[in-house]
Amino acid sequence: MTTSDPTAAPSAFDLEQRVDSVDTTLHSQRFAVIALGSNLGNRLDTLQGAVDALADTPGLKIKAVSAVYETEAVGGPAEQPAYYNAVVVLRTTLPPHDLLERGNAIEDAFGRVRTVHWGPRTLDVDILAYEGVVSEDPRLLLPHPRSHERAFVLAPWLDAQPDAEVPGHGPVAGLLAALGGPDAQGVRRREDIRLTLPE
Repeated sequence: MTTSDPTAAPSAFDLEQRVDSVDTTLHSQRFAVIALGSNLGNRLDTLQGAVDALADTPGLKIKAVSAVYETEAVGGPAEQPAYYNAVVVLRTTLPPHDLLERGNAIEDAFGRVRTVHWGPRTLDVDILAYEGVVSEDPRLLLPHPRSHERAFVLAPWLDAQPDAEVPGHGPVAGLLAALGGPDAQGVRRREDIRLTLPE
């Protein structure tokens, strides 16, 4: 594949070729929800870069991007920098595992290192849900485990998709309210910064 997309290099599979055969099949488009997180480096630039890379992905169309939320790290080593978190709602012709591979390629392009469990990272790209699919495949658990318990996931998800539901757990609005609302668990909406959709 010939491309100037820097996020394509870490991925061994030819995404463009795979998508060509399904991109014209509009009825195969599915909704998916992706969470983005960063607590190393220029967090805002990294999240924006991830949004841009997703938008450049063949067979994928971003429908909404949440506000940016800041929160302390949950789990993992102590004294980590705070996270910036956001959620992207999209439609895609990519099957779930191909979407996962694209997310991993974007993480790798931004220097993601997987050495410490729940350790600090330049970028997280996690599939929260894929058109109501429930999967127990250890490579891709859907909906994302513990997403229904974490305000830093639910608050931006509700912002980007007010009528969203976590499959098997119920409406995002109700789940977030049960945790204490959008400010639960130390989550703080950043009104001074934002992500933008590419033109």
